Amino acid sequence: MASRTAQVTRNTLETKIKLSINLDGKGTANFNTGVPFFEHMLDQISRHGLIDLDIQADGDLHIDDHHTVEDIGIALGQALFNAVGDKKGIVRYGHAYVPLDEALSRVVIDLSGRPGLVFNAQFSREKIGQFDTQLVEEFFLAFANNARVTLHIENLYGKNAHHQVETIFKAFGRALRMALSQDHRMQDQLPSTKGAL
Repeated sequence: MASRTAQVTRNTLETKIKLSINLDGKGTANFNTGVPFFEHMLDQISRHGLIDLDIQADGDLHIDDHHTVEDIGIALGQALFNAVGDKKGIVRYGHAYVPLDEALSRVVIDLSGRPGLVFNAQFSREKIGQFDTQLVEEFFLAFANNARVTLHIENLYGKNAHHQVETIFKAFGRALRMALSQDHRMQDQLPSTKGAL
């Protein structure tokens, strides 16, 4: 099997990002983004998705976290799209329910080649420390558009905003892991009746 890795560099007037990804890793992560809570969430993707991630970001945090979080979503989406290759032999679809104490979230993903996000979550607080919970949707929208995936995310319930957000990121990691996994019965076939993804 070919190596499913990619590196992305994204430089704008708002952020400078270097990102590397290994879809067949062990869940090893290294982050330097200046947004601690977001790094904690990115670690969930890495650990539960068994994806090695290295993200170095220098953003305009003196304004707020928005550009940094969104642009990391863009870079991560581009990296995944490049790393996954022609998609032959993969499962394609993934789903996961993840609880954390009183909170429960569901994430369903299709590596469809068609970007789309359905996001249903009513967080109990607008901020988790200094982190704006509105940025969760912004991150996943940027990711879905650039990875060209269909992504359905729902926080089904929860009272603690930290738990609500963390269940989403953990479920996303698990769903992504399922979708990216190899189906040995498919081997070199595309998981599509159209013959294209």
